[in-house]
Parts: sequence; structure tokens; C-alpha cells
Amino acid sequence: MPDYDRPAQILSFNRRAVLVGAMVGMATPALAVKAGAGEDALDRFLKTQLQRGMIPGMAIGVARAGKVLMARGYGFANLAQHRRVTTDTMFHLASVTKVVTATAIMMLVQAGRIDLDAPVNRYLDFSVVNPAHPDTAITVRHLLMHVSGISDETYYKVDFRTPGRDSPLALRTFLTDYLVPGGKHYSATGSFAPAAPGSAYDYCNVGYALLGYLGGRVAGEDFRAFTQRRIFEPLGMRHISWTIAGVPASLMATPYDIVDDRIVPTEPVGFPDFPVGMLRASIAGFMPFVAAAANGGSAGATRILTAANQAEMLTMRAPSGLPSWVSGQGLGWMESGGPNQRRINHWGGDPGVFTAVYLNPASKTGVAIFTNASATSASKAAIKAIAEKLLFEPWA
Repeated sequence: MPDYDRPAQILSFNRRAVLVGAMVGMATPALAVKAGAGEDALDRFLKTQLQRGMIPGMAIGVARAGKVLMARGYGFANLAQHRRVTTDTMFHLASVTKVVTATAIMMLVQAGRIDLDAPVNRYLDFSVVNPAHPDTAITVRHLLMHVSGISDETYYKVDFRTPGRDSPLALRTFLTDYLVPGGKHYSATGSFAPAAPGSAYDYCNVGYALLGYLGGRVAGEDFRAFTQRRIFEPLGMRHISWTIAGVPASLMATPYDIVDDRIVPTEPVGFPDFPVGMLRASIAGFMPFVAAAANGGSAGATRILTAANQAEMLTMRAPSGLPSWVSGQGLGWMESGGPNQRRINHWGGDPGVFTAVYLNPASKTGVAIFTNASATSASKAAIKAIAEKLLFEPWA
């Protein structure tokens, strides 16, 4: 399910959302938003969506033609402390992390160090083979497009979480335990799908974990260090971290879940598969990346991808098995249907987290929306309404 990192962990929350929605506002009066002096029509619209979505805190950003036009914060980063969201508040990005991972891989493709259609085993120090199709290689492109034949079935049955802190499990250990025969969590039918690599869509977190490990091996350094050196620093991205430990307490957006019909804080959780969804970032810090993605790979004077390579990432295909809520899958990025204009995007979610990034290539506009609450029907509607206004409607 492409909207979330770990759908099995939030399914019960989504089933209850409609029933508890009306009660949440009553149980948490601190979420009420008051009109402020000097606010504009966009402020009023965004505050209305914050209330309708029953979201404690939200940050939004807009970029166009390679420049960040706006970054704003609304609501609370921490309700108990009455600490408000600012443009420096750091949110857990969850699966929005995947577009950063995919971009880093494309930078290595651009440098001639990775061939998109080469077998992944060319770049690994262990072998990954679908036992049902041992003669069909899994390629880098397959991983990027979620058609690799690697399955998350066992991933959702094993609790890989480390509550409150970063996972002590090494990425390589996680992967070999899962993908290599004899590994602790290996299963011929739980680690791999029946379909041959390249033949069917199956959104896969483990595949993106493998991309991060592969990218680090090719780069000759930890994947996190590579992205810091080649993406974050050149673009001037501040307040961004691959780890929970790297987020100052004063900047952390507390995640909120629903328990017994009330919004309550929940612990952040660490996962060993950091390339999948562990990034934390502020809206001010992340928007230069969004600006580059929407503008052919460049933001300001900094280019991280050629226009051709960025365009390839945004070229959408419709593999067999693509779910109805997705109209196309690119290299990392997805597309959802809508009238007239393209809506390239990626969502992210974990308990206490709901994020989204949208691109409109026609106008070179990029939008990011970060929240610190688990997804509900109401918050999904709010995020979609915000994205539509910022991408396609006049607001400034």
C-alpha cells in the first residue's frame, strides 16, 4: 500500500477514524485555532484544514521554478508544552524518505556507477534471488518501481521497531536475515512474491532498504553520509537527520495517535531499514530538495540531477497489479489521477505521522505537507485539499 510505510500497524486506527472524529475535537480543545492579526486568506484556509483534519501541528512549503516561495508552520509541535510548529520544527517524513533514496540512486546512475537495468547482485556482497524464479534477475529499476518480486509479507509480521530510539540493528544484517536463505527471517514465500521480477507491482519497503544498502556500497560510504555530502549540503538543507538521536528535543514534532477516542502522544520508533522511512526534516530544510525535484533537478544555482535524469524519475508506467488509487509509478515517485493536470506525489505514514510531497511538472511547482498525527479519513481529505490549492489554484 503506497500511502504508508507500515500499513499493518495503522489499519485499526484508520477503521476507527470516522467513528471517533467528532469526539476528538471535544477531547482536545487545545487544537482550536484562533484567527491571528495580519493573517491572509491562505492562512485562514490552512487553519481551517488543520481543524477539519484534527491535526495537532502542520508545516507546509511551496517551491516554484527552483526557488522556495513559502514555508509556514501551524498548530502545535507539542500540545502539553504549548510549543508551536515553526519552519524549523523537524517532522518524521516516513515514506517520503523514499524519494530521497531514489534520487541518490539516480545520482549514482548519472555518474555511470549504477546501471538501472543491471542485476542488483552485481553491486551486492550477498546474493538476492527469488526462489520461484531463480533465472530472472532483480534489477535496480525493478526495486525503484516496486516490481522486484521482493515481498513485505514477512516484514509486516515481524516487529522490527525500536521504541523511542534508533534501531541498533545494522542495515546489512536486517537485509541478509530477510533475503538470504538461512537468515533469521528468511521465507521463500514470505520474503518473495510468486510473480517473476519485473512482472507485477507490489509496493515494497524491503526493496528500498536494499536500494540504500546497494547505494552505499557503490558510493563507498554509508548511504546516510553520501546523501548528506551530495544532496543535503549542496542544497543547503538544514535541520535534517537520518536518526532520532540527531533531532534536538526543542525542534522535534511530537507524534500523536488516537487512543480511547483521544489524541495522545506516542513514542517515535526506530527501524533498521532507514532508507525506507527514517528521515526527519523541517519544512525549511526540506524544501530545497522539493524545489529541485519540481524544477528538472536544480534549485537555485545547485543542480543534483540532469533534467533528463529527473524527467526519467517522473516518467510514469502502469505495471500489472498497480492499485486503483495510483495512476502511475515512476522511479520513486508516483502519480495519482485527477482532472487535466498531473499530480506526482509520495505520501508517508507511521503511527503519529502523516506527510505528503506533490509535484506539478507543468508549472515546476512543488509542495510539501508535514503533520504530526496518524492518518485518518479527515486528515487525508485535508492534505489533498491543501495540495490542490497550492499546486493548481491562485493563492498568492
